[in-house]
Amino acid sequence: MEPKPRPPDIKDRTFDFAVRIVGLCQVLSDHSTVGRRLSYQLFDSGTSIGANVEEAQAGQSRADFISKYSIALKETRETIYWLRLLAASGLDAGDQIQSLKKEAEEIARIIGAIIIRAKKNDPRKSQRP
Repeated sequence: MEPKPRPPDIKDRTFDFAVRIVGLCQVLSDHSTVGRRLSYQLFDSGTSIGANVEEAQAGQSRADFISKYSIALKETRETIYWLRLLAASGLDAGDQIQSLKKEAEEIARIIGAIIIRAKKNDPRKSQRP
């Protein structure tokens, strides 16, 4: 029996997500002034997720690691908002918006779990008198 392939790590997953966001923003910027304006917001938040995850990997401390992941989570939530707004606005981008929204929700859950685990495993908490 062949072992299951390992799922992509969060760095790869958020990078791939950012690439997909860039593609969607290119499509949206051709739609209209509204599409262009919304694509700027989406671009900023959607590409920031992976950048913060990447920065967290080189965190100077556990607190820095948690802080960077917390920012990544906030950016993910903002991205979900912009994707919801795009879907509700009726800007046609095929199935991309719903697919990206679903991926963003999964990324948010993963990042949230990483933050919880990092806080739970904080050695400073076990050293309290």
